Amino acid sequence: MENVCDEQVYSQLFRTHSTTVFNFIFYKFGNEEKAHDAVQEAFVKLWENCAKVTPDKAKAFVYTVANNLYLNVIKAEKVRLKHRPDQAPVTRQSPEYLMEEQEFGERLQAALNRLPENQRTVFLLHRIDGKKYNEIAELEGVSVKAIEKRMHLALKSLRENIDGI
Repeated sequence: MENVCDEQVYSQLFRTHSTTVFNFIFYKFGNEEKAHDAVQEAFVKLWENCAKVTPDKAKAFVYTVANNLYLNVIKAEKVRLKHRPDQAPVTRQSPEYLMEEQEFGERLQAALNRLPENQRTVFLLHRIDGKKYNEIAELEGVSVKAIEKRMHLALKSLRENIDGI
């Protein structure tokens, strides 16, 4: 029987899932550095708990840990912002990125940023990563119907905000 504590099994799990876990968290954070940190920390936790996690449960474990890390960071940022109201809000886009993007790219990005986090995540996981609705539903811990509704609302909002989509 395979064991996550076996370095080859662990390495294979990392190679197989690290990119999609990164994308999942990046779409939520909108911050590449935080997404890398969450992925690394999630896989460290997998290694620390390798004796308790079976290979078939490892993917769900890593996604859950990374998502919880994301939620903890968001909660901490909200607390910091609450206690520092004189600070300007943190933006999710760097000026260099906006300058390099063409007009349509800028409009698309702005429209995506206006989407609620759950709609943006579903849209990007489905359209960019090619995830099926049932896979996204499993990751998000909701029904397929909820994912379909989020996708419908995301597309409707994007159509209203951007000409030509």
